[in-house]
Amino acid sequence: MADAETPAGRGTPRGVPDQPAAALLDEALLATLFTQSAVGLVVLDPQLRLVRANSLVDGVETGEYIGRRFTEAFRLDDPDGAEQLMKRVLAGEGPVRDHLVRGRLREIPGDREFLVSSYRVDGPGGPAAPALGLLTAVVDVTERQRARAREAALAAVRDAVGGSLDVAATCRAFADALVPGFADLAVVEVVDDVLRGAEPPVGPLPPGTPLRRAASGRCDAGRDTAEGEGEGGGRECSAGVTRRLPARTPYALATTDLRARLVPLGPGTPWPDTDPDGVRAVAETGAHSLIVVPLTLRGAVLGLVSLYRCGAAEPFDDDDVSLAVAAATRAALGIDNARRYEREHVIASTVQRRLLPQAERQQAAVDTAHVLLPGRDSGCWFDTIALSGARTALVVGGVAGEGLQSAIAMGQLRTVVQALAGLDLEPEEVLARLKETADRLAHERATLPPADALRGEPLSAGCVYGVYDPFTRTCTVARAGHPAPLIVGPDGRAVALDVPEGPGLFSTDSALFAPATVTLEEGSLLAFCTADLLSGDHAAERITQTLARPGRSLQQLGDDIVYALPDDTRSAGAALLLARTGTVSDHLVATWDLAQDPTTPATARVFVRDRLQGWGLDEDTVEATELIVSELVTNAVRYGTPPLRLRLLLDSTLTCEVHDGSTASPHLRHARTVDEGGRGLFIVSRLASHWGARHGPDGKVLWTEQDLSSDDSDSDSGPLPPSPSFPPSFPPS
Repeated sequence: MADAETPAGRGTPRGVPDQPAAALLDEALLATLFTQSAVGLVVLDPQLRLVRANSLVDGVETGEYIGRRFTEAFRLDDPDGAEQLMKRVLAGEGPVRDHLVRGRLREIPGDREFLVSSYRVDGPGGPAAPALGLLTAVVDVTERQRARAREAALAAVRDAVGGSLDVAATCRAFADALVPGFADLAVVEVVDDVLRGAEPPVGPLPPGTPLRRAASGRCDAGRDTAEGEGEGGGRECSAGVTRRLPARTPYALATTDLRARLVPLGPGTPWPDTDPDGVRAVAETGAHSLIVVPLTLRGAVLGLVSLYRCGAAEPFDDDDVSLAVAAATRAALGIDNARRYEREHVIASTVQRRLLPQAERQQAAVDTAHVLLPGRDSGCWFDTIALSGARTALVVGGVAGEGLQSAIAMGQLRTVVQALAGLDLEPEEVLARLKETADRLAHERATLPPADALRGEPLSAGCVYGVYDPFTRTCTVARAGHPAPLIVGPDGRAVALDVPEGPGLFSTDSALFAPATVTLEEGSLLAFCTADLLSGDHAAERITQTLARPGRSLQQLGDDIVYALPDDTRSAGAALLLARTGTVSDHLVATWDLAQDPTTPATARVFVRDRLQGWGLDEDTVEATELIVSELVTNAVRYGTPPLRLRLLLDSTLTCEVHDGSTASPHLRHARTVDEGGRGLFIVSRLASHWGARHGPDGKVLWTEQDLSSDDSDSDSGPLPPSPSFPPSFPPS
């Protein structure tokens, strides 16, 4: 009870911390608040100078801002208005909550938007006494505001586009919807024939196709008042101007591969010499950022949209490109509907030739990108083909000549290459068999009736075929009347690859094809080019120097190579395939050396189950793989020779490989009811999506691929038992 009361001057009442403890608690709370707050916190003195602050925005140091005025630290667009609000808070007129202001910080380029909330800090005298300062919370909402602006721009396009069945009116509505909310300048160009209601050309857009400016809009004072002014900021309409897209510019490239492009504009722009008129217009408007989007619909090219930001506006980013593509898709639909209405009759269907890959194919250990510059009668082609064992085939070729027949021959050759690649043949053997096919095609043409004009047209074609193996990091290349690929190491230095040139595909030369193999460092770049890209003085050096530029994506490097082409480069058509080499992650590969012993299949099943369960695969896949491996290993033990090796590879599919020293390959048999063997490969073929055999200097590899996304719903009898119940597997042929 003696502690219940404390005489005055002898201590602190129970439950009330003494003054030093309270001061320590206050300081700890304040430190915690300023170091762990999710928003920017600023303490201002009565003169609105920073006394204390945590990170103003993420990653920005605040030391140099202490002692500066709030409006100076944030460099607000309206400093006077912000100071008046804060002075009213100091005067006791109440706090300010979530007030939106625009400004910028020295460390972060460009304008930012902040939500500012200010609260008065009272002294010992309470609200009646002068304030000690302000506590201000600052939240950077720039990205949030930009996202809202994008949503508003896309909503404006949806609302404005499609209400008219006039092509020009649809284009004007589209430009007005994007300016000024999304872009400072918008230019909509439409293929000249489309404005007249003709069927749009199937992409890529042929070189020299005239485009007519259907609408343009800009948000500054320069505008054509003869066409009227929009209520949202004015429209400059100079419709009627026709142009042909300058080659090797973002505009031409966008209509070539039908992809949107984000292009920074400035002193380092690599393509100004090819488009002096466009550069002059950019300089006059002060544009510094450009998005070029092709207007496409179902593979047809209707036109082109160019969006610019000028002056102090923020440059476009990848999210803006996505919005521009979505808006252009909406506009293309509206333009096409208007075009169809203008026609007296509607064409029910169009024949579209799609002889080339429509998208980049994902490979296990290679990143690829391509650039296609089609000429008027181009027979260029390229391909990336996934092979067994995480290998990738890289192909570029071209058929010389003009007209539809060149494209038909190109499609035939490309199909044959794909079929031969699936047989796991060596590059020189692929080209040898491809030449046999070309010889038969040439013979068929030579036997046409004498009156057929096609009979007298010669055929000429070349092809280069390479295979990259990520496990050995080797690339084996063979070529038939085609330039060898260029290789640049990760350090920017060219890698020598001397590939003997074989005969052209349609030539009468019967010389053999000789391959060349090079070992590459991870991150090396390979450039497979058609002959037109390598024509001219120092063409190979120019391309290798471009490939050595650091920090560029494959698509950007491909574009840079096109920008660097000389003016006298022929426009007959060209293809460029770029590949950046990699390796397969160790945790996605499992390899075991096995003994040539009857107990080895059981051991292999244990290894496989343990590893697949570690990878988190489902039980059906584990059981199917156990049976596949058991059959393959059993065959290798009974009919193969050492060394025996098992490898599993996990990617988009599950690959099983069994290597042995024998060169004899198994063959699929349909065993009769009374047969004791011959069912092993049949079981494997039922469980795997793909299977095959490939040969090397040290034996053969039997491989299977299982599609991890399938449910094996096509199996007639359900899952097979996990252990082999049949005698000898499949004997070699």
